[in-house]
Amino acid sequence: MSRPRMIIPMLVCADAAAQIAFCKAAFGATELSRRAATDGRVIHATLSFFDSLFMVHDDSPHLGSRPPAPDGSSPVVHFLYCDDTDATMASAIAAGARVLMPAADQAWGDRVGRIIDPAHHVWNVASRIG
Repeated sequence: MSRPRMIIPMLVCADAAAQIAFCKAAFGATELSRRAATDGRVIHATLSFFDSLFMVHDDSPHLGSRPPAPDGSSPVVHFLYCDDTDATMASAIAAGARVLMPAADQAWGDRVGRIIDPAHHVWNVASRIG
């Protein structure tokens, strides 16, 4: 059996170009590549931050790929470890995110907050404090 080498999340968006701009502004993501359709929709983009990769593309009904619901009920939550929870959340809020759970120190030694970005993806933002 071949074992996976890594897992790369793929964010499906109603407006992938806007999601890419959000990730750059909020998290300091770097855009590594982008392929666009003739109508300008993003077929595929790869971004990185820290040592992680993630992909972004516009919704693709023919593939069954749909963006998350706007109410924050996504079955997937991205857990983003960073150096400073509060500063990262402030950057995300300035870029258009909404706070779902204010940052607070947790018993297990992390400071964690939860946001929903303008494309309705949910992120836990965390840093190690103890």
